[in-house]
Amino acid sequence: MIEPLYKSRPVAPAPASLETVRVNDFITLAEGFSNCYLIQTPEGNIQLNAGMSIEAPIQKRNFDAISSAPLVYLILTQGHVDHVGGVQYFRDHNPGLQVIAQAGNPEHQVYDARLTAFRGARSAFAFAERIMDYIGYAQAQCGELPEQDAPTPDILFQDTQELSLGGLNLELIAVPGAETNDSLIVWLPQHKIVFTGNLFGCPWGHFPNLVTIRGDRYRDALTCARAVKTVMDLEPEMVLYGHHAPIRGGAIIREELQRLHGAILHVHDEVVKGMNAGKDIYTLQQEITLPREFEVGEGYGKVSWGVKAIWENYAGWFHHESTTELYSIPQRTIHADLLELAGTDAIVSRAQHKFDTGEPIEALHLLDIVFSQGPDHVAAVDLAIQVHESLAAQSENFWLSCWLENQLLVLREKS
Repeated sequence: MIEPLYKSRPVAPAPASLETVRVNDFITLAEGFSNCYLIQTPEGNIQLNAGMSIEAPIQKRNFDAISSAPLVYLILTQGHVDHVGGVQYFRDHNPGLQVIAQAGNPEHQVYDARLTAFRGARSAFAFAERIMDYIGYAQAQCGELPEQDAPTPDILFQDTQELSLGGLNLELIAVPGAETNDSLIVWLPQHKIVFTGNLFGCPWGHFPNLVTIRGDRYRDALTCARAVKTVMDLEPEMVLYGHHAPIRGGAIIREELQRLHGAILHVHDEVVKGMNAGKDIYTLQQEITLPREFEVGEGYGKVSWGVKAIWENYAGWFHHESTTELYSIPQRTIHADLLELAGTDAIVSRAQHKFDTGEPIEALHLLDIVFSQGPDHVAAVDLAIQVHESLAAQSENFWLSCWLENQLLVLREKS
């Protein structure tokens, strides 16, 4: 068994820059918040994904430096904003361009638009600073940037779609629900190359985000596993995915996908077994781990988060732990009573004891009682900073690290 590739590859997404990577003699990769790809043929070019609108001028400059041939097709591997935002910019510069997407694309874009304010606020802890920094960079390179697009594709397909251009054959294969309801992969059978978009998340070889902490619909574990199997069954020699550099070598790819497929099914089956045995969600989160043969990274999704997503995707929000779950009065409404009975200093002192004895999450539970009644208790803020620093030092997960670092910024402003 090979050493898992996730250990030697980057985790975090990176915005578009002026650098490109020549994958082979007809494919160029331009990395961005999600990768864009240019496929050259003797009869014109094909592009995969359009990035965000703020990236589109740089991505076009990158590809123009590679080829001046007309862009015939633009394929969207999913409807997320970092894939579709630059579509209109590429349309404006390529008359007659045909945009292709899976049939679920219009619904997904409507869904995204419905929650723009909510999701933007929920994503800010991870991306707001990165995006603002990038806007300054892109404006310095290209001047005024285009508006974010919500495109209407010209061609929609349900299950599969075949294309041929300049002697190159492409098969578009729907894998809805694995990342978004309009996810697709692009297979080049003559070259045994597959483009997977964000089907495997941001970093290669990590447990999938069955629900993102920025806020999104649950993703069904079995659907994700089937999508992995779809790619595996193609027996690709190269995988070009949504972020970072290609994965090359049929044997390596097969073993990596078998490991990921096994990891998803193992966690799913252990959750189901635990649910049927009457175990609560928190017990399962603590108990379920991956065996060595299914080792994958947890730098984007986490097994414990996946356990909770699977449980709630099957069983919903009512955990059968307390009658209070069925009412709209949150537990924080009695925090003032606890502070009056025990005293704020006593709660903070107990939180300090929990932290000192290796129970940082229990310490945060106690501090949350204090903070719910006011964020200005000096000792509580100082202890919360210590707890978050400790957790951040241990985190190897992109989303968790972003959250913890953002919370530290907020807490340090109060200290």
